[in-house]
Amino acid sequence: MKTIGILTSGGDAPGMNAAVRAVVRSAFVKGMKVFGIRRGYQGLIKDDMFEMELRSVSDIIQCGGTMLYTARSVEFNSPEGVAKAVKICKKRGIEGIVVIGGDGSFRGARDLSASGIPCVGIPATIDNDLACTDYTIGFDTAMNTATQMVDLLRVTSESHDRCSVVEVMGRRAGYLALQTGISVGATAILVPEVEYNVDKDVISRIKKSMKTNKRHFIVIVAEGIGMVNDLSDYIYQKTGIECRPTILGHVQRGGVPTVTDRVMASRMGCHAVGLLAKGIGNRVVVLDHSQIKDIDIFEALAMTKEFDKKLYQVARDISV
Repeated sequence: MKTIGILTSGGDAPGMNAAVRAVVRSAFVKGMKVFGIRRGYQGLIKDDMFEMELRSVSDIIQCGGTMLYTARSVEFNSPEGVAKAVKICKKRGIEGIVVIGGDGSFRGARDLSASGIPCVGIPATIDNDLACTDYTIGFDTAMNTATQMVDLLRVTSESHDRCSVVEVMGRRAGYLALQTGISVGATAILVPEVEYNVDKDVISRIKKSMKTNKRHFIVIVAEGIGMVNDLSDYIYQKTGIECRPTILGHVQRGGVPTVTDRVMASRMGCHAVGLLAKGIGNRVVVLDHSQIKDIDIFEALAMTKEFDKKLYQVARDISV
């Protein structure tokens, strides 16, 4: 391939810019032309793109978000939308596309690949919920951001003998909640993957800790569980401890990407270009036991991720 495109799709994740940089720079080394496609698949359909030069990606590795912007596209989720995207690719001479995003983005890449435009996916989502890879770009930064925010809340919780009930992101996945909960020493962690009973898994744990003279508490709740306001009221009713709910929200998507996310994004970006340079598409770049590999995109989308219940038990055992 001599000309490729690159787009970021779905929710933004810290480290996306590092991946974009790696793709452009490694493509340049291989003598390839790169078109930056703005606003994901919607931008592809609208032909909103520009040719990227070597210095187009200078000074972005440390930036959160995505310089290519991102958007969701209802139009692309149809045979007509895909056909329109293919037509734009042929008009621009784009022979393959690097798609940076989550499972929804990969479904789009799959459809394009099936329509004759080879695509390679790079996993980027703060939820780390893709079964095909051990790691997704943005997860480490989001964990660190959430941990820093909860550490700040702990200061006032400790000063007032309060309980802070904190909602972190993760609509269908509790990986961010679990590791954040461990890192802040949460008394209880509620995630979508594990059945829970509020009285047993939250109230009784708080009461047990109170007997050992603990006076301030952190409860971490995944977004998919929700109900932080009701849970705060219930904790107060059952324990008498003043309780404050906090929803961290999209602050977890922002911030300066960590070393882990910058390096992982760079490794994955280079691997993706290497595949397209060989004419190989319909793949997803993955981390498998510390090694960068790639697998078939259909296989990747068919996989389901098993929640780490051993780590969840560790969290329970050490938060007493």
